[in-house]
Amino acid sequence: MPSGGPVPARFAATSVTFVSADEAFVLGTAPCAHAPCTSVVRTLDRGRTWVGLPAPAEPVGQPGLGGAPAVWGIRFATPEHGFVFGDGLWETTDGGQAWIRDAQPGGSILSLAIAQGQVLALTTRCTPGGGCAQPAALERRPLGGGSWTAMQKVTIGNLIDANDLIATQAGVAAVTTGRDVLVTGDGGLTFTVNPVPCPALEQSPSVAVTSPHGLAVLCTGQGYTGHTIKRVYVSRDDGAHWAPAGIPSPDGDGGTIAATGAGQLAIATESAASWLFYSGDAGSSWRIVYTDGDGGMGWADLGFTTATDGVVVHGPADSDGNSTQRPGQLFLTSDGGTTWRQVSF
Repeated sequence: MPSGGPVPARFAATSVTFVSADEAFVLGTAPCAHAPCTSVVRTLDRGRTWVGLPAPAEPVGQPGLGGAPAVWGIRFATPEHGFVFGDGLWETTDGGQAWIRDAQPGGSILSLAIAQGQVLALTTRCTPGGGCAQPAALERRPLGGGSWTAMQKVTIGNLIDANDLIATQAGVAAVTTGRDVLVTGDGGLTFTVNPVPCPALEQSPSVAVTSPHGLAVLCTGQGYTGHTIKRVYVSRDDGAHWAPAGIPSPDGDGGTIAATGAGQLAIATESAASWLFYSGDAGSSWRIVYTDGDGGMGWADLGFTTATDGVVVHGPADSDGNSTQRPGQLFLTSDGGTTWRQVSF
């Protein structure tokens, strides 16, 4: 493992990945004299201390919105083997000491996850300043390398939360196509496909894996003045049958749902502010546990590493050197999403 150096002053987070309860890598940016200003930092003690690591020489950005190619996500499979993705894919096998750009897959990678020895990616063609083509392609490749295999076409709803589109838990991965949910327990070699339960006017679903065959889906729609109707449905059989759960607060324009393996659920949403919701009873009841009147800076990478430990990025940095002055803050929970605390870099 590289020993690391200092964390850049005024570092702001874009994306986070935990490889254990204590070890994490964060992709972000900080003001610098020579662009690009992209940085990677690592902690071995759950955010108490950090070191800086090398990063791919590409600016931080958003899919199809900036004026040049960019990166916006980071995922590690092990402490040594990880990826940075965006308008291309960069890979490290030495804990971030060196990054190699992979020739494939082509285009832009909206979301990436590792499950059961396979790398899953949602890819499409994004043009800087020109948006991203629909639908995206769900592809896979062995973690150890090899060619990519296209599996499914996926209609993408909210590109602002693109890197949260593939949900994982305990080796299971799930992604929604807008109408169906695809679930795999073998890294994408096989899938079960079932329709999502969202009403016709409440699409743009977000999915979370709650158990080896359990799912929770958040449906949003019928927006009005910074609010949307939100409904949560749960399944115990990979989506073959759904049961309605609770109805969260309408605050926020959309939302991303995540789950622990112990029946706790969280939702991140934003409009005029940014909110985190919590359910301790598998979605039956909900309450707001965090509010920031930030004008809707939003969230990225809401997820859980253990039955109690979770993470989310507040106001992810989306410009080189954080020229747009986003918060880029990292929040952690140690009680399944009941309370959240900010950690300092």
